[in-house]
Amino acid sequence: MYKHVFKRLIDFILVFLVLAIIWPMLFLITLWLHFANKGAGAFFTQERPGKNGRIFKVIKFKTMTDERNANGDLLPDADRLTKVGRFVRSTSVDELPQLFNVLKGDMALIGPRPLLPQYLPLYSKEQARRHEVRPGITGWAQVNGRNAISWKKKFELDVWYVDHCSFSLDLKIIFLTIKKVFVREGISSDTSATMEPFIGNN
Repeated sequence: MYKHVFKRLIDFILVFLVLAIIWPMLFLITLWLHFANKGAGAFFTQERPGKNGRIFKVIKFKTMTDERNANGDLLPDADRLTKVGRFVRSTSVDELPQLFNVLKGDMALIGPRPLLPQYLPLYSKEQARRHEVRPGITGWAQVNGRNAISWKKKFELDVWYVDHCSFSLDLKIIFLTIKKVFVREGISSDTSATMEPFIGNN
């Protein structure tokens, strides 16, 4: 009952109240990033698969510039990530605009993170089960390693959450997320400013 009814209701009420309180902070961060990103804007949207694989547009704070090399290609992520963007990402503030996705019903507060649409055909049947619930701003995989763990482990944790979703587990994930934000663990993988692309199970 919680997973299919009360979870969505609780998410909507909590997010509405949180946004009513933090909107001045969101406004200031938007201005800060607008200038730090050298005119590239403070937000970006990206298509992601949600529950049952339905595509929606996720919104996040933009932490990189749009700087390009002499050939017109975007510079590597690590080169475009600004000091302000690094701070915003390390504190997970870049995820806050997704609260609007939660209000719309595209996402939940807690659930598997929404990944790229091109990954959909690469999942095994078991890994694809991560889409049986709404994707979340944070989730079981995020509090157990985030970008510092392998894709295989990340998907195992996502599916485990789908099978064990409960109010008590969601509360635990919220508290662990707060702890992770302060400790700033698992923000990057060993070799990249962001997680390496998923190339399938082979």
